Amino acid sequence: MRRIVLPGDMLSSNPRAAGYGTYVENGKVYSKILGLFDESETRVKVIPLKGRYLPSTGDVVIGIVREVAGNGWVVDINSPYQAFLPASENPEVKPGKKTNDILDIGDAIIARVLNIDPKMKVTLTMKDKICRAIRFGRIVAINPARVPRVIGKKGSMIKLLKGELGIQIIVGQNGLIWVNGDRKKVSIAEEAIYIIEEEAHTEGLTDRISEFIKRRKSDVGIET
Repeated sequence: MRRIVLPGDMLSSNPRAAGYGTYVENGKVYSKILGLFDESETRVKVIPLKGRYLPSTGDVVIGIVREVAGNGWVVDINSPYQAFLPASENPEVKPGKKTNDILDIGDAIIARVLNIDPKMKVTLTMKDKICRAIRFGRIVAINPARVPRVIGKKGSMIKLLKGELGIQIIVGQNGLIWVNGDRKKVSIAEEAIYIIEEEAHTEGLTDRISEFIKRRKSDVGIET
């Protein structure tokens, strides 16, 4: 199963295995980019996420902190344009607390696009009940172009996943999806999301996903 990796994640202790999207430091191989981990017998590499996201005001996104400044954070939102989260737009900021005590490099967040200026400078906010720092759960990465199919008409596909598995799911418009709950159920949801991504163009997908979830729950001993 594909696994999303963040910049700086250790991938291998064999420096000779370093491939695309990686770098070697102190004899170990690390991810250079946000992407999908791919491993063979002789090589490890990181595949960049497909279909870069073009932000729109109001979008919910999942981002990775790349830089920490005194007045906020530079955030990678899987887009050609980096985003900035001002400290004033993070409710966790309190007097006397340093920005890197609240969010540090490599931390993941759920945020909303507050503003995009004419030069495509993207400003984020976390002043929304859906927004949070991601301290647990799993992030699943898909092609941003497939996000509408994962959500479904009037949210039908997400309702199906949540209802059948009893887990939390927040879909970022930028192709990153936060899934949280029982580990086995989260793994089933991840598999289902990848199927939706691959078969987004086909008919009868909702029914097939429903049957897939029921079958996988039975396989791993989860009562239906």
